[in-house]
Amino acid sequence: MNRTRLAALALPCLLGLSAPLAQGAEPAPARPALTVSTTRPSQAILPLQLSANGNVAAWQEALVSLEAQGLRLTQVLVNVGDTVRAGQLLARLADETVQADLAQARAALLEAEANADEAVANASRTRQVQAGGALSEQQISQALSAERAAQARVLAARASVQTQELRLRQTQVLAPDSGVISARSATVGAVPASGTELFRLIRQNRLEWRAEVTAAELPRLRRGTRVRLGLPSGAQVMGEVRQLAPTIDPQTRNALVYVDLKPHPELRPGLFARGEFELGQSPALTLPQQALVVRDGFSYVFELDAQQNVQQRKVETGRRQGEQVEVLRGLAPGATVVLQGAGFLNQGDRVRVSNPPASGAPAAQR
Repeated sequence: MNRTRLAALALPCLLGLSAPLAQGAEPAPARPALTVSTTRPSQAILPLQLSANGNVAAWQEALVSLEAQGLRLTQVLVNVGDTVRAGQLLARLADETVQADLAQARAALLEAEANADEAVANASRTRQVQAGGALSEQQISQALSAERAAQARVLAARASVQTQELRLRQTQVLAPDSGVISARSATVGAVPASGTELFRLIRQNRLEWRAEVTAAELPRLRRGTRVRLGLPSGAQVMGEVRQLAPTIDPQTRNALVYVDLKPHPELRPGLFARGEFELGQSPALTLPQQALVVRDGFSYVFELDAQQNVQQRKVETGRRQGEQVEVLRGLAPGATVVLQGAGFLNQGDRVRVSNPPASGAPAAQR
């Protein structure tokens, strides 16, 4: 009995609720989902840049090797990181043996010169009496031959002296150029063999960036192109393209670009860095970064239509300058897009548009 009465009472209510729809009444308009601000794409002049990665390396390295042989290192005067100048003394070898050999060579030279003087005097007298027939042809020949032999021994003795003087100079290891010591293997007390590397020198403390670019990008670069190199600390170093590699690596299909860098205290050989080649400027269609929404790895904007509904547009972005982002494809130049609040929207949402908020205004709320 109670169930029958409840059903009877509920039926008119249900009929009353459905009556307006049955009579063709329009549903109430959808409420806006969000209050947003809008903007339009603007034309800007942006720099043309080519990004690349590469390593910082020494422009040239000089190897300082040992020329003398069998001599002991008595002094090592520089260490890694020291700045040196061309001709500066880097290390010294024991020279007692060389000094003794040099003294012996000089004494032999004096003896050879004395013998040569005597031989020259004998040859001179022989020539004076040669016409008179007082000496035989054999005696004359022997005197003249002794003169030439004595002169030859003088030349040999002088060469021996020069050799020992050269050995004496080689006991002092000098810097071949100005620069910074990058490696040292010299040890006091060692007796290294001839040709052993003692030091390695970064010539003129000059560094370069060896950037890797693809074969397709290489024709865009020229000698003298300016480069902006970013360091891990955030500092930037300017450079200039010095040379383009004449070959392309058959394994990576990349080419090297050699960039001269301005001195900077944070630059070190072996540092990996990213840089930008400055190729000029060109016009671009830009939007503020805030208007772009990244979803599933793609960039989107929300375009506003006449009914205050938003349409999600997939766009392709390019260069960036500050807060401005270049839009390459997917958006008409005169389109109105959501600026503040775009991250909260979905396809077809209805919005309420407010005036662009002042700088520092809070984000829009649902």
